[in-house]
Amino acid sequence: MTTTGEMNKRHGGAWIMLLLAGAFEIGYALSVAGSKAFTVLNWSIAATVFFLLTLYALSVALQTIDVGIGYAVWAGIGSVGAAAFGSVLLDQPLTLAQAFWLAVIIGGVVWLKLADSARWQIHKNSGSL
Repeated sequence: MTTTGEMNKRHGGAWIMLLLAGAFEIGYALSVAGSKAFTVLNWSIAATVFFLLTLYALSVALQTIDVGIGYAVWAGIGSVGAAAFGSVLLDQPLTLAQAFWLAVIIGGVVWLKLADSARWQIHKNSGSL
């Protein structure tokens, strides 16, 4: 029988893997941009490695986290990270309006994490919320 503490630890580990998957997704997106449609060998190799890492980490996380929540968080981290780092590292434009909507995505990701927390689930199941 699994205790609540063991479930929280496993769930926390899944969220760490999901954050790693998001970081790898950022690396993948930036590497694809640097590969210039896979015509630059070093960037193409980096893109392939990041692609495999993000898929592995995401698949591990989705063993515990619901696919809808996990995928939304992963895509949000990748989108925001690629836009932010693309602006800094690849000199891509980032307007104030784009930054605002990226902040909305970040807010959504945070709320998805909070809604998936064990404490929220306990309140939800007990009818307190």
